[in-house]
Amino acid sequence: MFKIHTKQGRQSIRRSFLGVSRNLTTASVTPFPKKYEKFSLSIPVIKPRFSSIPIPVFQPLRNQSSASKTRDPRFKKLELADVEYFRSILPPGSVLSSPEFKGNSTEQDLLPYNTPVYTSEVGHAQVVLLPTCTLEFTVTLEPIVPQGGNTGTLAGSMTVYDEIAINMSKMNSIRSLDENAGVLVCDAGCILEELDKKLNDHGLCMPVDLGAKGSCHIGGNVSTNAGGIRLIKYGSLHGSVLGLEVVLPNGKILDNLSILRKDNTGYDIKQLFIGAEGTLGIITGVSILAAKKPKATHMVIFCMNSYEKVLLTFKKAKEHLSEILSAFEYCDATSMNITLDTQNKHNTFKKKHNYYVFIETGGSNQQHDQEKITDLFEDLQGSNTIEEGIFAQDSAQITKLWEIREFMILSHNKIGDTYTLDLSIPIDTADKAVQDLKKFLTESKYYDESLPVTNDKFHVKCVTGFGHIGDGNLHLNIVVDKYRHEFTELLEKFVFEYVKNLKGSISAEHGIGLLKPDFLHYSKSSEAIELMQTIKKAIDPKGIMNPYKVLP
Repeated sequence: MFKIHTKQGRQSIRRSFLGVSRNLTTASVTPFPKKYEKFSLSIPVIKPRFSSIPIPVFQPLRNQSSASKTRDPRFKKLELADVEYFRSILPPGSVLSSPEFKGNSTEQDLLPYNTPVYTSEVGHAQVVLLPTCTLEFTVTLEPIVPQGGNTGTLAGSMTVYDEIAINMSKMNSIRSLDENAGVLVCDAGCILEELDKKLNDHGLCMPVDLGAKGSCHIGGNVSTNAGGIRLIKYGSLHGSVLGLEVVLPNGKILDNLSILRKDNTGYDIKQLFIGAEGTLGIITGVSILAAKKPKATHMVIFCMNSYEKVLLTFKKAKEHLSEILSAFEYCDATSMNITLDTQNKHNTFKKKHNYYVFIETGGSNQQHDQEKITDLFEDLQGSNTIEEGIFAQDSAQITKLWEIREFMILSHNKIGDTYTLDLSIPIDTADKAVQDLKKFLTESKYYDESLPVTNDKFHVKCVTGFGHIGDGNLHLNIVVDKYRHEFTELLEKFVFEYVKNLKGSISAEHGIGLLKPDFLHYSKSSEAIELMQTIKKAIDPKGIMNPYKVLP
């Protein structure tokens, strides 16, 4: 891995990239430090964590939301007879319940099903079903909450009262793989990373990549329409998913597991369930179009002094890299400084900069792709767009560079409780949104940007911005000393009004879940919400599918 600090390094890096020479002594290029400290979690591990990078995040928006939801009067209280019925028809070991329902599961046993990874909410499930096949779902006509890896950020997989949690972890089989067509059909409980590894053996890869890939389920990914860092290359799951198998609220199975890329016969029914967060039915099977695994992957971080140059770098990256551009992320100085400080990576860069971009490419020809990246670098350096650059030279170094980006939220949580707002706004407004929020909080006497992030004088320690700038997704982060309800309300009102005025979305990729239904009107018109409610009533007239979620 090499750092580029001056214009004199251009020819040497070109020679290095093209394999002409690995001797960079004539340029101002220094080796990337090899030592990386392991950054461990200080929270107790109560269930399987991510095999890649865990990113716990405190989400206090509407922190008492479960308590504030009025119980739906249509639902009767769960009774022992209901649980005994499930035990009588489901295989042994498929029903977990508390002693109240004559089960052997302790509160600790049920804790993994009641504690979403990314929120401070706590569920109340006393009964958890673990089906092993689709037919076993049809026996359940009680209020239910579908669960995958519980890695959502808005408590969408959490029970509010005594709903039954249906966990998909035992439905984890690959049903078929057509290598020629690149179509995978699998159970909804398959873990994303395991699917990707399976596809890699056949020269393919999953078209979605998330920090939680070691724990999240493909069914949950589809149900929340998960985005991730490579959406810029592969698009959203609305385009990748070819078909779904869904258990409807009436117990019927919708077999829509098409493997066809083209089907223009009437309504595209599967689209209703992608992003519906389990409120219309339980996704039990997924047919998805896999992508070709890149034969050559490259990674670079560029540093610049203004957000305008971030946008210029993005423009030039699209021009030079075109079809091989697979990720374009950005972060501001505070995000980077916090991350490097908490990971003891202070010597990563020669000096501190105002903005950083992470660029990844995935193509089919090593030399061709290297030439494209080198041309981009020379253009950026020659136009004084960037001040410094770091190029990864192998897959291990690529992983190390991505760790910086993927550890950002965890690093924020090391200095306080973090509000992370998942926003979709025009990319040229992202940094202005961060600055305008800083100004608002300063005027509201909650924040002083001149103080270090470790200060205890003000409620807000820092305001930062980073995210998938390639698709207009800003993660706006506010680190505070501790959660306060009155501050949450102030923050929500300002940010969501701000997003509404930009005709943006208050949820770019995390969904609505339990925490944001009351704010849906900031992004959707009354007509759109009314139509969604009509669809919900038509498919789920009793409201038993993931109640209290998504719709107000």
